[in-house]
Amino acid sequence: MRAAPALSGRTSSIPTTRLRAFGTTVTLAINQRDLLLRAEAILRDELDAVDRTCSRFRADAEIGLLRSAGGTWVTVSPLLFEAVALACSIAEQTAGVVDPTIGSALERLGYNRDFAMVPAMGDPVDEPCTPAPGWWQVDLDPESSSIRVPDGVALDVGATAKAWTADRAARRIAASTGSGALVSIGGDVSVAGPPPHGGWPVGIAVDSSTSEGTMPVVAITTGGLASSSTQVRSWRRGDRAVHHIIDPATGDCASDLWSLVSVAASNCVDANAASTAAVIWAESAPERLEAMRLPSRLVRRDGQVVTVAGWPHDDLGATVQQHAGEA
Repeated sequence: MRAAPALSGRTSSIPTTRLRAFGTTVTLAINQRDLLLRAEAILRDELDAVDRTCSRFRADAEIGLLRSAGGTWVTVSPLLFEAVALACSIAEQTAGVVDPTIGSALERLGYNRDFAMVPAMGDPVDEPCTPAPGWWQVDLDPESSSIRVPDGVALDVGATAKAWTADRAARRIAASTGSGALVSIGGDVSVAGPPPHGGWPVGIAVDSSTSEGTMPVVAITTGGLASSSTQVRSWRRGDRAVHHIIDPATGDCASDLWSLVSVAASNCVDANAASTAAVIWAESAPERLEAMRLPSRLVRRDGQVVTVAGWPHDDLGATVQQHAGEA
């Protein structure tokens, strides 16, 4: 992971629109108001393409072909190949802490459909948790654009796909319109092109759908910012609270020591990988993020805030204009 962009505590008024995709809130902001509709069309195209390719919740999604292939090679589209290859690369970079082979673990906990349809209360989990099979079992052949996944292994590329889509959409919008753009998908934020004066303001919140209240705000000029939370995509199985961030080493929910982790990096994919890994790293997260020189803000369950690597002090009086959270 490369050096992160500089952060500050500035806000401004920017043309913005919101929509729903990937079961979460998507925010688009652009420098020039007359280009907003054009930018939104590009964003919708990117969201639709990735959803049709990578969603665990669509019966017609291309990624389902890998699971039904019974461990044989499958020739896939360039988009799916890139998505799976990226997920495996992030797994390697994080030493397996962010691993795409956690699909079965999520299903075991009941996260087998769009989150809005997951029951808030479910029966106790009867099956024991087992470690994720491991990203290294996924074979990739770039020459033929083919992938082989062991029989019985379910992939979930959601940990990287939202951030990857944000990066793709922001870059494409900036290149097509010549305007600076910000794309936030459930709190995975990517910016491209010339930023507004003072940078793109991003409010840090547990829930990216929140549109009221005051909370810490930072501004980024390049790269990405991602937040991972154990509080938003959570539900109950029996008398136990569970959430969507899985520790591949156990196949169970990661520790909820941190209720929210926000990280800035040179792109949204790297920021998301670090924020997700930080939740799983638990107590060692601040030291690891400091060593990686990634500006980060970590909030404990009791509300205590820890910042590292130059993340600015909270400006609790600032008005939120963009929201990060719900990764």
